[in-house]
Amino acid sequence: MANVEVILKEKIKGLGAEADVVKVKRGFARNFLVPQGKAYEASAGNLRHLNHLKALRAEREAKELQEAEKTASKLKKLKLKLTLQTGQGGKAFGSITTIDIAKAVAESSAKVELDRHQIQLDKPIKNTGSFEVPVKLHGEVSCFLKLSVTAADGEASGEEEASDSEG
Repeated sequence: MANVEVILKEKIKGLGAEADVVKVKRGFARNFLVPQGKAYEASAGNLRHLNHLKALRAEREAKELQEAEKTASKLKKLKLKLTLQTGQGGKAFGSITTIDIAKAVAESSAKVELDRHQIQLDKPIKNTGSFEVPVKLHGEVSCFLKLSVTAADGEASGEEEASDSEG
């Protein structure tokens, strides 16, 4: 049985990652990889095209890394101040989530758009104080965002809430 070279279109366990050139049995390539759209023949033209795509991807990834480093330097300088709604006795009525932090960063002087999934907050912030929230901007770039949470005294009293629920 002769082996053939194929270029993988996606990661295949035990075989290789996307854009890898691997040798497999002819039947495996013809009956499984190519019909399933998981690989294509490693001809001279396809290899040239693959090298071109790899060069473009490397250039794009370098640009993304540079942008992430610029964003990280902006975020390191930033100190956000958020308020948490509280009632009598300092009890919090809500919490500060990744969505709130992303909105605050976008509205800040840094003018950075963050996806809420980039903010690595284990659980919502439900108390006041100073926090350092990790932000993962890129696979290789992460930083900490300084957050100061203060109480915004709410004027809602427990008696008013109780009278509303009774009648």
